[in-house]
Amino acid sequence: MPTTKNRLKNLAIIMDGNGRWAQQRGLNRTKGHEKGAEIIRDVTRYCAKHPTIETVTFYAFSTENWKRPKLEVDFLMRLLDRYLQNELATYQENNVRFMAIGDIAAFSPKLQARIQTTEEATRNNTDLIHVLALNYGGRAEITHAVNNLIKAGKKEISEADISSALQTPYSDVDLLIRTSGEERVSNYLLWQISYTEFYFTQTLWPDFTVEELDNIVTDFEHRTRRFGGLS
Repeated sequence: MPTTKNRLKNLAIIMDGNGRWAQQRGLNRTKGHEKGAEIIRDVTRYCAKHPTIETVTFYAFSTENWKRPKLEVDFLMRLLDRYLQNELATYQENNVRFMAIGDIAAFSPKLQARIQTTEEATRNNTDLIHVLALNYGGRAEITHAVNNLIKAGKKEISEADISSALQTPYSDVDLLIRTSGEERVSNYLLWQISYTEFYFTQTLWPDFTVEELDNIVTDFEHRTRRFGGLS
């Protein structure tokens, strides 16, 4: 009997290794972040053309990243603003809808406006939903969802209730990729990865290519997924 390939709908990526990539080349860490932003564009285009991928979610800035040096954080905020400004054309050309998840209220009014403007401008695009997790933490997202359900008058809360109250446009991730050789989830999409397939690669994010992504997707398609049952 032929093996049925898994259908990859929801892809999540932890982009790790920008700083190490730059340091290995004797460059400032900011150069790694700039190069990493270019890879996001390449991966987004790949996903928009893929026949089954509906969403790709990038872990861009966590709630813990505020602990980094102020100069680096300030640079990341400027890079994000510039990225969204430059990539609007990419979103429109590839029929990609942009969404942000996380607590963007902590950002400057200018950056908040840029995020909201980009979301509104791409709202009707349908080939892919491109999600950036910004000032995001998985525990915070679950806590926020539960509190919203309580405020809405819920006396008992089900798994379906929580799933519907999350910020992500899906309840389950099919495949999570983390680059740079680290093997942990770092408070990322904790509810959504309960039965996710994981792929850890040694490649630093600025060296990640769509060819490697394509190989990872093929690997995923041929895995056996049991979801707690038998194959």
